[in-house]
Amino acid sequence: MIAPKRFLFVAVILALTTVTAAAQDAKREAQLRTVHGVVMDKSENLVSESVVFLKNTRTNVVRSSYTDDTGKYRFSGLDPNADYEIHAEKAGTKSTTHTVSSFDSRKDITLNLKIEKKKG
Repeated sequence: MIAPKRFLFVAVILALTTVTAAAQDAKREAQLRTVHGVVMDKSENLVSESVVFLKNTRTNVVRSSYTDDTGKYRFSGLDPNADYEIHAEKAGTKSTTHTVSSFDSRKDITLNLKIEKKKG
């Protein structure tokens, strides 16, 4: 059987470890970035159902998302220490590829994309 003092000591250590881990998770979550915006065509009309591609240039992992009915897209939970390349595509056309730099300290980045040229 565990002595009461030793049990109390172990309980306190476990509680402190849990609180520390939760604080670290909250800090990590607060540091993550979000990139969002709209996709437009060359006449600046909003483009729904276009595909937006986001590539982490460090890991080469690509995420994709469709724009909603109002042409909006959003990527959240992004590593602030990574650079990203982002572009949109629809019906054989694409936007210019933009870079989201790790040197950009903003946590909430608005980046509007304009589909103008043929893919290729």
